[in-house]
Amino acid sequence: MTAGGLEALLTSRTLSDPELMAATDEVPDQRILPDVSVLKIGGQSLMDRGRAAVHPVVDELVAARAEHRMLIGTGGGTRARHAYSLAAELGLPTGVLSDVGSAVAGQNATMLGFLMARHGVPVIDAGALGALPLHLAEARAAIFPGMPPYGMWQHVPAEGVIPPYRTDAGCYLVAEAYGCKQMIFVKDEDGLYTANPKTDASATLIERITVDELIERDFPDLVVERPVLELMRRARFVRQIQVINGLKPGLITRALQGEHVGTIITAA
Repeated sequence: MTAGGLEALLTSRTLSDPELMAATDEVPDQRILPDVSVLKIGGQSLMDRGRAAVHPVVDELVAARAEHRMLIGTGGGTRARHAYSLAAELGLPTGVLSDVGSAVAGQNATMLGFLMARHGVPVIDAGALGALPLHLAEARAAIFPGMPPYGMWQHVPAEGVIPPYRTDAGCYLVAEAYGCKQMIFVKDEDGLYTANPKTDASATLIERITVDELIERDFPDLVVERPVLELMRRARFVRQIQVINGLKPGLITRALQGEHVGTIITAA
């Protein structure tokens, strides 16, 4: 499809026209930040644990900047769950819950930003992503709240009112939109298990699995948000994610270097 042919379709067809959608799919993909790694720092997994968990992670991230450029997203954690509980009990809609969840993820980003401020690492929000290349060039890292800025436009869930696209999905969407090098979820477990290892002693670690296999097995408890799996099915760039244990020193560095630690989930 030539540029002129695509322009002709765009100006003469509806945006849901099948031929137009197929034509846009033929356009070569452009990775915007192909050398940048995205890490999601779990809210409940790490931030809620305070100094003992967070300070070693900060030290490892600061050291990793010498070899890796990074975007660091934050989760909401227990405070977000408390806010969801209150808002749901008040009968508020999903879009409102999305806003209050965004506020908590932003608080965690602010706290992480203050801890990394002396190293020149800035905190940015969705409105400042346009300056992202400058931040990465100067500081080699930037921190952002992981909650996607849907607000009132949050997807309506199939059941209940909890926002389906939360901080795992938000961080993944940033990685995919910018065509980043890799997406690493930093949690408090060694990876994906067949059940919740905190409550089920028989749970076993799965070191590698495909999205289709994972959806088919339909585990009642997942280490990442389920919408991430559907997003990966349609991804152009980030076709795998890695889940590691941030409470174990050195695993962040090893994952950034491309080593298989924890669990790798692939789209194919």
